[in-house]
Formats: sequence, structure tokens, C-alpha cells
Amino acid sequence: MFRIFIIEDDAKISSMLKAHVEKYGYEAAVLEDFDRVVERFESFQPHLVLLDVNLPKFDGFYWCRQIRHVSTCPVLFISARDSEMDQVMALENGADDYITKPFAYEVVMAKIRSSLRRAYGSYSGRQEERKVEEPGGLTLYPERFILSSAGASVELTQKESMLIEALMNRAGRVVSRNRLLDLLWEDHHFVDDNTLNVYMTRLRKKLKELDMEERIETVRGAGYVLRTMGEETP
Repeated sequence: MFRIFIIEDDAKISSMLKAHVEKYGYEAAVLEDFDRVVERFESFQPHLVLLDVNLPKFDGFYWCRQIRHVSTCPVLFISARDSEMDQVMALENGADDYITKPFAYEVVMAKIRSSLRRAYGSYSGRQEERKVEEPGGLTLYPERFILSSAGASVELTQKESMLIEALMNRAGRVVSRNRLLDLLWEDHHFVDDNTLNVYMTRLRKKLKELDMEERIETVRGAGYVLRTMGEETP
């Protein structure tokens, strides 16, 4: 079932949109806390977003850019602002379409169905983006080398992405140095032993930007472990 995320501060409009979306068999969620837009987005993991321009604190253009850091799902703007410049700004900030208010709900549904077909249909030319999640709140988008948590995200290098994915896939368990070396380099026997330490230091710096620097622990003589949230260090 496709999930539709509605970011609209007019309670009447958001309620009507939700009712129409659910009427057509989709799952819908309405944002209620405008301080946690990306966090709620990542929790719900929608296939499509309906996004207003005029919102509390930050406008829809800003939030569209933030969503684009963590997802390529279709974003449809719905707004009473009908100038050409607003529509241009929406598209240049990552939107897929722009619907002006007042609108016919059937037109909105038609655009939703069309966008979902283009994004996820058999002729879309792409598959749904792969992501790796772990219970501690980290989400990795390996195809784009993006690591995110609680609404914040950082860009990784390819090898940093490979390292954190290996640790996330075995969260709470030690991943040996040899296993990581085999993963990153075809013949690690010609790689300086300190090289892995350098990459791990860089990865920890990226995690520090997400307030998760302490998640990776070095297990002397064994390898590294991504500690799960709440897990005590032995």
C-alpha cells in the first residue's frame, strides 16, 4: 500500500486530503508537529508527499530541500500562491509538480496516481531506493552515500558508506578487521594496516555530526562494533 504524507497547516484542507487519499486505498498521515518534519518523514517513510508552501517557521521550499537530502520520492506542492516564480522555485527546490488552490480533490488524486506510476510503476525506469536501517535510529541510503538520523543527515564517501553498512547489518555484534578489509579492498594484504583506522576515524567524525560518535566501539584484537542504543559498553 502506498503511503502519502500530508504537510499542510490548514486543518480543514489536510483532513479533506487525508479522507480522499484513504478513500482511494492509500495510507495517509498528516504532519502535526512542524518542528519535526524530516524526523516524522523518516518515521513514516512515505512514497509521496503533498506539501504546502506557507508553513510555520520554514516554508515548503525549505522542507522540500531537506526531504531531498534523504529521499527521491515524488513531492507535489499544493499552494494558494499561484505566481510563475513560486512554481519555478518549487521545481528548482526538488518538487515534481505544483497544484494551486483552490483545487479539485479529484485533480489532486489524478496527479498523485500519475506521480506514483512514474516513480514506482513497471515503466518507471527505477526501483524504489534501497535503504539500510538499524534499531538505534540510523538510516543509510547506500546509492547516494547519505547517512541520516532524527532529521539530520551527512554525506559519506563510498568507502565510509560501505563501512557503516557492514556495521549496521551486524549492529551489536563485532565485525572483524579482516572482514572489513576484505569488503573495502580486493587484496587487503597490500593495504597499510593503519588505513582502516583512518577511514574509521573519518566515519566517527561524520557520526559526531549526528550526535552518535560513541556508537562505534573498537574491540581490541577483534574489530569494531556498532553499539545499539541503550546497550552498555562492557
